[in-house]
Amino acid sequence: MTANRRNGTASPAQGLEDILSAAAPRPRTSLPNVATTVTTVAALYFGREVFLPIAIALLLTFALAPLVSALKRVGIPRIAAVIASVLSAFAALALFSFIVVTQVSELAQNIPVYQTNILTKIRSLKETGVGGGIIAKLSRVVERVGQEIDRQDASLPAATPEKPPREPVPVEIIARERPLEVLQNIVGPLISPLGSAGLIIVVVIFMLLEREDLRDRFIRLVGYGDLHRTTEALQEAGKRVGRYLLMQLVVNIVYAIPIAAGLWILGIPNALLWGLLALALRFVPYIGPAIGMLLPLFLALAVAPGWSLVLWTAALFVVMELVTGNVVEPWLYGSRTGLSPLAIIVAAIFWTWLWGPLGLILSTPLTVCLVVLGRHVPQFEFLDVLFGNEPVLEPHARLYQRLLAGDPEEATDHAEEMLEEKYLFEFYDKVAIPALLLGERDRVRGVMGDLQRRQVAASALTLVANLDDDAQQEAAEEDVPPEAGEPGDHDDAAGADEADLPDGTDMSVLCAGGRGELDDAAAAMLAQVLEVQGATVSKVGFADIDPANIRRLELDAIDTVVVGFLNRDSVKHARFLVRRLKRAKAALRVGIVFWSETGNDDKETAEKLAHDMNADFVAHGMVDAVVGALSNEPPVAVKLIAKRRMRRQRSAPKKVQAATAS
Repeated sequence: MTANRRNGTASPAQGLEDILSAAAPRPRTSLPNVATTVTTVAALYFGREVFLPIAIALLLTFALAPLVSALKRVGIPRIAAVIASVLSAFAALALFSFIVVTQVSELAQNIPVYQTNILTKIRSLKETGVGGGIIAKLSRVVERVGQEIDRQDASLPAATPEKPPREPVPVEIIARERPLEVLQNIVGPLISPLGSAGLIIVVVIFMLLEREDLRDRFIRLVGYGDLHRTTEALQEAGKRVGRYLLMQLVVNIVYAIPIAAGLWILGIPNALLWGLLALALRFVPYIGPAIGMLLPLFLALAVAPGWSLVLWTAALFVVMELVTGNVVEPWLYGSRTGLSPLAIIVAAIFWTWLWGPLGLILSTPLTVCLVVLGRHVPQFEFLDVLFGNEPVLEPHARLYQRLLAGDPEEATDHAEEMLEEKYLFEFYDKVAIPALLLGERDRVRGVMGDLQRRQVAASALTLVANLDDDAQQEAAEEDVPPEAGEPGDHDDAAGADEADLPDGTDMSVLCAGGRGELDDAAAAMLAQVLEVQGATVSKVGFADIDPANIRRLELDAIDTVVVGFLNRDSVKHARFLVRRLKRAKAALRVGIVFWSETGNDDKETAEKLAHDMNADFVAHGMVDAVVGALSNEPPVAVKLIAKRRMRRQRSAPKKVQAATAS
């Protein structure tokens, strides 16, 4: 098996100083205080008349910047390219708004025509059910509650009018307005929208003209100390938001055209209006299409006496949403925004409350900008953590958290997802062993008790047992040679150094934990990888290699014993175990694994450490441990230990005599 396969690499021997060093904890993400959050939200809310046009102008600048750049590349001057792009965009928006207003006006005039069909459906609902129907029962309940509320107190005398009350006479007041007042009533409501639109146009033009200058000023203001990070943030924000808006517009057009055509074929009035609304509302993921479907469904309920039109309309929206979401969107742009689904919903609610319907439309692009800001600026990292779709915990930390929680089943699910792209030894080497190293570090710091340590170890052993099927499947795949001419995985690492894990057939290995339950879990992982390589593997716990129990081990059929340690201070204990095991069987190969998360290319240090311990090999990762355990090299002779002891015994009397003579 090739270690480079599926992007895996071999872990060489590491120096003693790096043995078992767990990954340094990531700095804690600081959250803004309550006062800062409240002040910011209040400023956005009460200053929405200022911030909303600027936000719209900023997003339009991101969307139009690629078009301006394209026009400049074909030789059009900068000012002309900016003006042409802005006027084209706002002309399209104006045409869109005009069509929507016209369709809404026509719809309002035709609503009374649909009253009969609505009443017919209400009568049909009343006739359903038993004993007068569900609607009738609900109506009677509401009526009784109303009568109880209107009933007067019995203690108060009720006034009985002598004469029946007279019906009020409707009076209509006709106010004669002057022509100037009529003009004012018509033009007045339009002043604010037209003023905002003009302001947005001006701001967009100046942002596009001064884009480079604004970029430099922003860098000088917030990121002069780290030009690389700030430049990357600006490029990613512009690229991601611009691409999102452009691709979302294309997707929405592809979605809206069949919707409008289908509604027209079904006979839904104002089909063009519903198609345009579907186009606009689909900028809001998840909830936008649902909102765009409600009004056509209500209209389908009103225009026809039966229920078939409603069902056909609902089927049209559902089918188009499935096709668009599962075919068109993945084809045009993969993961899209970089936001989590929950963040999109929460952002839509927040921006709608803050800025109304326009905030709903702008919610996703604005939140994308915030996530990009949090991804590159440390002060705003909490935004990326809250709203981003990237995992906030590294894989080994996530696995350790599941082991701490005593949930090996979820840990198994995550492991199986990773095993779809990685080998088993890669998962153990890069994820599972580092997770156990985090546990060992917590044990050394005194924050993990004995009960919790045993729970983590038990969960890790359960995880290993749950992955037995994956291990067997991987072993079966390795037994099948690739067909001639079939592209193999070795092509993925062409030109790179490859480390093949040796075949373990006809070899017997004993894996043991060094000093605790967590070491036993790491030994079980190594044992499973050795089984995948075809070796005959047995496992014992750390208690079984205690000095009093080593003589009881059945070592006759064992070729190699591998003892693993997660603790960096176990060198002396490992040297003692090597000596005892080699005394128990002189022809036994004994290897020591000091599990470590980081790599070290200094093999000479590892060989020197093995020589000092009288071990056959010292490894620091899964690959080195497997290679050492399945090696055919002869064992280190135990007589080296005896000679060293004899020299010390011979030199001891001489030292005593010299001390006496002095």
